[in-house]
Amino acid sequence: MIDRYEAIERVLGHVGERDLLVSTTGMISREVFASNDRQGNFYMIGSMGLASSLALGLALLQPQRPVFVLEGDGSAMMSLGTLPLIGAEVPRNLVHVILDNEAYETTGSQPSISSKVSLASIGKASGYSTVQQAEDGHTLNEALLARGREPGPHLIVVKVGIAPVVGISRVSHTPEEIRDRFRDRILALRAPDGQ
Repeated sequence: MIDRYEAIERVLGHVGERDLLVSTTGMISREVFASNDRQGNFYMIGSMGLASSLALGLALLQPQRPVFVLEGDGSAMMSLGTLPLIGAEVPRNLVHVILDNEAYETTGSQPSISSKVSLASIGKASGYSTVQQAEDGHTLNEALLARGREPGPHLIVVKVGIAPVVGISRVSHTPEEIRDRFRDRILALRAPDGQ
């Protein structure tokens, strides 16, 4: 098992400057924001279960660049219908990372059902090109490196612990600011000299 904050930092280490990232509501977005706030991050504030749907749309509309989505097990199970949709649409540039702590940590660590349901098996049945499970930092790095060797969509299920970060701030951008700066980044990347 890996600490969630460490898992997020490892994932962010594989997100390139031109890549897009969608993070789910709650602690995951707060930790992404604290680790590496950037225009190419879309923080899904207050909309649990929709991160993978948004990332799918982005991946289909931006096929030339990797799109990462970071969500928890609760968020993934809230929108299970999106997993087979991702498999059917075959976005080759999508990297779907589920941080599975078997709990709804942001709202008080109530247990989820992911201890009894295999999200990796659901991903395989849904048609993801690759499905990997990571139990520690080494296997997570290996899974992230492997996604560059063949087209996606890729699913990485990471077993993480419940690990509250004391004093971590909320995302300070308003939803409108998140939307606008993310849109501006996509438009800049589409420009001929986009960085």
